[in-house]
Amino acid sequence: MLEHCALRVVENTAEFDTGDHETIILPLSGWCSLSIDGERFELHGRDDVFSAVSDFAYAPIGAHVVIEGEGRFALPSALATRHFEPRYVAAEDVPVELRGAGNASRQVNNFASVEAFECDKLIAVEVLTPNGNWSSYPPHRHDELEEIYYFEVTGGGFAYQRVYDGMELLAEVRSGDRIDLPQGYHGPSMAAPGYDLYYLNVMAGSVREWNFVDDPDHAWIRDSWADQEMDPRLPMTKAKTA
Repeated sequence: MLEHCALRVVENTAEFDTGDHETIILPLSGWCSLSIDGERFELHGRDDVFSAVSDFAYAPIGAHVVIEGEGRFALPSALATRHFEPRYVAAEDVPVELRGAGNASRQVNNFASVEAFECDKLIAVEVLTPNGNWSSYPPHRHDELEEIYYFEVTGGGFAYQRVYDGMELLAEVRSGDRIDLPQGYHGPSMAAPGYDLYYLNVMAGSVREWNFVDDPDHAWIRDSWADQEMDPRLPMTKAKTA
């Protein structure tokens, strides 16, 4: 059971109170009109997570939210105490980072990273991995943070996620699956040949810091990227144009 972060996925319409959780409304597919304490926002969204970077909105603690649209919407959230105003962020303002090299190349949409978005406790990014590549690599942990991985895979395919903290687990994942990580090392996320991989990574804890620690047995891999090129298939997506 996670104490600090949460994730729901809703379809078309939803109405809820955020309570003690700050929450982001992120279109996975489709679009919506959105009300946060009576303030209106329009999310243009995207066809799916593999087609474009999406705009999103932020709802603070103690807010009432109404979603009316067509599509699927992720609601990553975190237990919070500080109040921020509702906000809209356009897709073209989401920082897109290319990370790694060679067959560890991937794209990170830093829509609610520590550096890109101000809030109390929530950290959330999207990662796109071309088929045959590995993400969340080398294996690592984030001290004092819980994590959720939510997956989608192209073409009805599958991928694999490795988790280990005392006992090692290799899980097959498909679109709509999630893995909760209360603590410990994890990675890689492996995109099978023929199937591109997406995951939404949600994190929160006692601090809003990455607290990134590589597994010392595999940390050397990061240095090997200096002599490798970025995968030319990246970036896989960008902001949707009108």
